[in-house]
Amino acid sequence: MSEEKGSRPEYDSTQFEDEVASYPQRLHGAKLTAAIAFISGTGFTLFGYDQGVMSALLTANQFEKVFPEVVTGVGQPANHATLQSFLVAIYEIGCFFGALSNLWVGDRLGRRRTIVLGGVIMIIGAILQSTSYGYAQMVVARIVTGLGNGLNTSTVPSYHAECSPAAKRGSLIMIEGSLITFGVMLSYWIDFACFWAKDSSVQWRFPIAFQIVFALIMIFGIGFLPESPRWLIKAGRRAEALAVLSALEDKPPSDASVRQSFHAMTEAVELEEGNSPTGKTALSELLTGGRGQNFRRVCLGVVVQCFQQITGINLITYYATLLFERLGLSDVKSRILAACNGTEYFLFSLLAIVLIDRIGRRKLMLFGAVGQCITMVLLAVLGSINNSAAQIVSAVLLFVFNSFFALGWLGMTWLYPAEIVGLRMRGPANALSTASNWIFNFLVVMITGPSFENINWGTYIVFAALNALIIPIVYIYFPETAGRSLEDMDVVFALAYNEGVSPVAVSLRKDVPAAGTPEADRILGVNSPDAIREDFNDNVKEEKKV
Repeated sequence: MSEEKGSRPEYDSTQFEDEVASYPQRLHGAKLTAAIAFISGTGFTLFGYDQGVMSALLTANQFEKVFPEVVTGVGQPANHATLQSFLVAIYEIGCFFGALSNLWVGDRLGRRRTIVLGGVIMIIGAILQSTSYGYAQMVVARIVTGLGNGLNTSTVPSYHAECSPAAKRGSLIMIEGSLITFGVMLSYWIDFACFWAKDSSVQWRFPIAFQIVFALIMIFGIGFLPESPRWLIKAGRRAEALAVLSALEDKPPSDASVRQSFHAMTEAVELEEGNSPTGKTALSELLTGGRGQNFRRVCLGVVVQCFQQITGINLITYYATLLFERLGLSDVKSRILAACNGTEYFLFSLLAIVLIDRIGRRKLMLFGAVGQCITMVLLAVLGSINNSAAQIVSAVLLFVFNSFFALGWLGMTWLYPAEIVGLRMRGPANALSTASNWIFNFLVVMITGPSFENINWGTYIVFAALNALIIPIVYIYFPETAGRSLEDMDVVFALAYNEGVSPVAVSLRKDVPAAGTPEADRILGVNSPDAIREDFNDNVKEEKKV
């Protein structure tokens, strides 16, 4: 059937309602929301596991036997520290290109099929890694695994955000952040368990291969879930989108709140398509301003992902075992402390789930950055002292840093880009923001080994300064998104543009109309029937007064 732009009466026709009814959904309401959270979370558990698994393997005797290039220390070639960092960091290059590929793949395949593609590529990469017998093969295998993870990490947050209610979206997506740390924690403990297999390559092959379990759960689980209603509208499948939206809210398609959400999404797509001659997303639109403020919003997504990495978190995540060994601990104690560090990291991330929608995004980001800055300063001071007491406190501070990061920055940077960007630009923008995460991740992981070899505790000063830089930028430029639907943020930026004020100031106001209402339509410049009718009634009232 034909679905003309802006024709709301058509969406109330019997023919359209019959088409909606032809898309029955397996799950509804809380069960559907929980299923989406579980499968999305599995993708991020896989992400966290793959990040943490190399931490203890770098100094495992069987791993060093197969890959002598990663062995560092007294009597080893000077370039081994760089080769070790390169083996770890090359994974991020794969992730970077995987995320960038979403610029062309994501909106064509849809959210679900992109996630499946990413999972399949990760399985291939994990098989290649766990069967490696040389440094070059492992490098290539880690790039392949990264390609799949880059696709997933640039798609899963968007999919989850687009299927989540505004009131719970923050806490639901922060669960993904917690599951990243769950994956990190699990990888540390599996590494520790396999550490005792000192006479077999199972010591490192099994921990790497285990990630395939999470990829299989994600691939098969996504088949039982609906596509994002926002992507369906963008793809022209509007009846199916209304059916999915009805299932998500556990209300009939004719319900007023379901219809308002549907109309808000439809208008957002129509408004954005109306600004393009072809109706399709052109990458040049990422650079545009106006009411949509695309360039500003994309920059916010890219910068927040950059900030997550320059905090220095992966200094700890990837090298936890090595950091504890540098403090003079034995290989066994270092692995136990690294695993405990990952466990504490996971437990603290659960607190962020409770706080995110109550406190808001800005306050948590600022709190985390301040705490991280202070912790890095203390680590630098204690590193310069270098006695047994200072080493004990330094070990504790590595736990403290993870705590601040878990509260302020862990899940935040996967939530915020998906919230801040409009629907039309969300796929390409999340590809760019995730690519930003991975390229700065590569930078941090690549320089860590050589940095400690050359300036030792001075490395912590660098990260303290970077954390200090984050604080004023977040305060001045980052709007609050808590409590608003994804379409409401279009209204926030349009209102700020119309009034010539900062979107940050508008985002903190309580008088911003909800998307889908006639007031919001006028702000966005949409000539909806309701807005026209309300304007006509207002004019009639004014004429009567005269």
